[in-house]
Amino acid sequence: MTLDDAREAIYTSLDNDNEDIDVHIANLKSAMKNADVKEIMFQPSRLPVNNRDGRKTMQSYFKKRGVKVGFAE
Repeated sequence: MTLDDAREAIYTSLDNDNEDIDVHIANLKSAMKNADVKEIMFQPSRLPVNNRDGRKTMQSYFKKRGVKVGFAE
């Protein structure tokens, strides 16, 4: 799975009430390792809850699973 495919799967999961989010995070983590990427960037406008609390919650949840998340402006 490519990094872009994994990121799209995360967006889809978030839109579907976090369905299988842990599976998608594991796939993303693997894709990041293969691409030698330390931080994954997401577009805030594509998030279902695009406010500070929503972004911080997402960062915290992903961090607990070993994925560093950033947000593109």
